[in-house]
Amino acid sequence: MAIDFQFKIVLLSLFSVLCFTFSFAHIIPRFPSSAIRPEQQLRSASAQNGLYRTKFFTQILDHFDYNPKSYHKFQQRYLINDTYWGGAKKKAPIFVYTGNEGNIEWFTQNTGFMFEKAPYFKALLVFIEHRFYGKSIPFGGNKTVAYANSSTLGYLSSTQALADYATLIIDLKKNLSASDSPVVVFGGSYGGMLAAWFRMKYPHITIGALASSAPILHFMDLVSPYVFTNIITQDFRSESENCYKVLKGSWKLIENMANKHKGEEQLRKSFRICKNNTGIEGLEGWLQTALIYTAMTDYPTPSNFLNPLPAYPVRKMCEAVDSSVTENNTLAKLYAVANIFYNYTGSATCFDLEDNSDPHDLGGWQWQACTEMIMPTGGSNKESIFPESEWSYKNRATYCDWAYGVKPRPHWITTEFGGHDIERVLKRSASNIIFFNGLRDPWSGGGVLKNISKSLVAIVAKQGAHHVDLRYSTKEDPKWLKDEFFPSFGLSLE
Repeated sequence: MAIDFQFKIVLLSLFSVLCFTFSFAHIIPRFPSSAIRPEQQLRSASAQNGLYRTKFFTQILDHFDYNPKSYHKFQQRYLINDTYWGGAKKKAPIFVYTGNEGNIEWFTQNTGFMFEKAPYFKALLVFIEHRFYGKSIPFGGNKTVAYANSSTLGYLSSTQALADYATLIIDLKKNLSASDSPVVVFGGSYGGMLAAWFRMKYPHITIGALASSAPILHFMDLVSPYVFTNIITQDFRSESENCYKVLKGSWKLIENMANKHKGEEQLRKSFRICKNNTGIEGLEGWLQTALIYTAMTDYPTPSNFLNPLPAYPVRKMCEAVDSSVTENNTLAKLYAVANIFYNYTGSATCFDLEDNSDPHDLGGWQWQACTEMIMPTGGSNKESIFPESEWSYKNRATYCDWAYGVKPRPHWITTEFGGHDIERVLKRSASNIIFFNGLRDPWSGGGVLKNISKSLVAIVAKQGAHHVDLRYSTKEDPKWLKDEFFPSFGLSLE
């Protein structure tokens, strides 16, 4: 399998410390939303079958202040797998996943890449849960108290999370007598952003980072608020012009139907909505969610990351639109589209659009999106498959004041980590980072898409979706995925 020269260089740069410090046998619209209702599985079995062991670390509440409350403690969860670790004496590496905005078990079970590569590197695997998510809840583990208001939620931030990771990693290495074991951090989506920022802020702790689908540039004054929906539009349009036109015209069709006598009742029947009190805005939001997250997870193999989906689900949706079975019934076409995302298994008899459950503990993201993670994604232009609209920071700020009594800091992230003139920023502050982006992922518009130096490498997969590189490999993986990513990491899949 051919390896591009530039990827050989980054492999050497990223893992040179690792390769010479231990012995080994082989050369080597926001993020996932609580609106998603994935088919539930008994995931606790993963811990029981040896995929990982669960541990807790006593973490400090506030790393950056010295008032008495700052010293309060909470239990931070992390998952560990030492099956393949070569041990501290051999200076074998430690691979750390920088946890996202949700339950760490969910992300761990969808990050097969680390498990598959651990044997080659004889690596210890550690997955750290982000504070305020999953079981890593401050204030005695009481989520009601922790999420009560801005006084408690104020301790939820990216900088506090990075400091958590640094503190835990240092303590873990000390307890394992593994001070010479190099650390490489991994992450996807928000976790990928954290991985890149961790390498920048804590270079004395990690030798490198793999930042997958990490939109570190998706902030105000850096990207167009239309880029997110433009990419989704192009995803569907690339499959079928008719599909694009049908989806683009669907919102007007729904509104016209709703204005007719008993029109809303007809819509609820057409889309198999369980309750009769669901309004048109709820229905449109439900359909938009399906399109957004299908574009994000347009994987080339079947998946169950957000919902059970077939391979190439965007293509499947367009095939449903273009099908002769629903030729003269546009509402039936739209139902078929939604059914692929929400009911591919066929188990649902109706859809509850008012289900506000949060199976993956993602609720804290709303706070982060009101404070520092001001990522403009809601604009839609005339060509978009979504209704034409403008993204408004004013509207975001008004909502955040209503919900939390806080004013967002839209430029804090770029102040803290950089963003403007990213080439200069990264050349000055970082090295040994691999940025992976799939261009079918709507978040790729805020990603690093070109090489910056020999050790700051961008891998761009034209056909790739949201952190597709971190998924478990399968025999059905297409050649482009094997050729464009896996060899660049310096590992053969064969």
